[in-house]
Amino acid sequence: MANPLVGIFRVKELRERIFFTLVILVVFRLGAVLPIPGINVRELNAYFLSQQNSGNAIIDYLDFFAGGAFSNFSVFMLGIMPYISMSIIMQLLLIVFPRLKKISQEEGGKKKIQSYQRLGTVVVCLIQSFAVTQYAQSISRTVENLLSLSMLPFTLLAMLTVTTGTMFLMWMGEQITKRGIGNGISLLIFAGIVARLPNALWELFGRVRNGDLNLVFVIVVFVMFVAVVALVIFEQQGQRKIPVHYAKRVVGRRMYGAQNTYIPFKINPSGVIPVIFASSILTFPLQIASTIGGNVAWLAAVSRALSPRGTLYNILYVLLIIFFAYFYTQVSLNPIEIAKNIRENGGSIPGIRTDKIEEYLTKILNRIVLPGSLYLAIIAVLPTIIQHLFNFPSSISYLMGGTSLLILVGVDLDTMSQVEALLKMHHHEGLTKRGRLRGRNL
Repeated sequence: MANPLVGIFRVKELRERIFFTLVILVVFRLGAVLPIPGINVRELNAYFLSQQNSGNAIIDYLDFFAGGAFSNFSVFMLGIMPYISMSIIMQLLLIVFPRLKKISQEEGGKKKIQSYQRLGTVVVCLIQSFAVTQYAQSISRTVENLLSLSMLPFTLLAMLTVTTGTMFLMWMGEQITKRGIGNGISLLIFAGIVARLPNALWELFGRVRNGDLNLVFVIVVFVMFVAVVALVIFEQQGQRKIPVHYAKRVVGRRMYGAQNTYIPFKINPSGVIPVIFASSILTFPLQIASTIGGNVAWLAAVSRALSPRGTLYNILYVLLIIFFAYFYTQVSLNPIEIAKNIRENGGSIPGIRTDKIEEYLTKILNRIVLPGSLYLAIIAVLPTIIQHLFNFPSSISYLMGGTSLLILVGVDLDTMSQVEALLKMHHHEGLTKRGRLRGRNL
């Protein structure tokens, strides 16, 4: 086939999946501009327009990853982050409480854990939505006619609306995974980031036109951006192959011959998960501190200390990325389980004693995870470096690196690999003429 893109629309299953995904994403973007009841949209827009020059880094950060839904006070203003935060908490609880892990391993246990996770997401949403109502109240002190309802009805209605919006987003993400193309939760985050791109480019063009930014600096940064994207793709697709030899074995009346294969350990086994987990963990207290900080002095101090452009925030960010890189790798690639499966199937690793396989695999994983996590950390703090060195607007800086860049590249690779797999399943050529795309675990 001359043009692989034409084949996408010739395959009925793939066409239907892509169309379904696009419809869900359109609904997501409509919800991002639909305000919660009781908010005067005109006054709200005027307030945030007046705050643009003040450079509120925290609000810019929260609004960027919500796809502009936070500053719109929309029904999707919390985005999908409460669900991700609760999934992190649940993963930690499975390790801390053996009883909970035992439940997850029983028949139907995964469904029970998922139901607990959904209930926990509701609790996280209620806490964050209450913080949002307090933030709206602090704005109403300076902006008249912002709230068309009294505080108690507005608080109850806003908490119900925003919580329902997040749970609906979670459901839409699950539907994309089942009936669409790509990972639904990751695609919703991807769509929110991409939606900010036109405004970010327009703001950058305005600053260059007004002389606030040097055009040479802009060109240099964009060249850096292309180089970073290439490095991210190279790093996410790199892998270390561990050779495994299987001896001859008899199964029933059949004898299976020796087989040589390998275990592919990616340079970055956890993909973009550590960055998403780290940003979610920091976003949760950051949002509460920034929205309620106007009423509580010590929360205001926490909000200032945890500014996304500050030193403390970036130090915690790097440490959390390294921690979650090791944590998620141990959960998803358990050396004990891998070694057990190799021994049970009569396999061995050349040059390694059978009783030393766990130790060898652990050593290899630790050597791989450390440089991979440090690489993720460098990419994650890149927006702060760009802002300090080149005085770039935050909307562009967040796109040049950090969580957004890793998510954009990772989700794109994952989605393209699924499209290519479906094309080849229907006897069409893939999206690339040479090699193949490797999906990411997002």
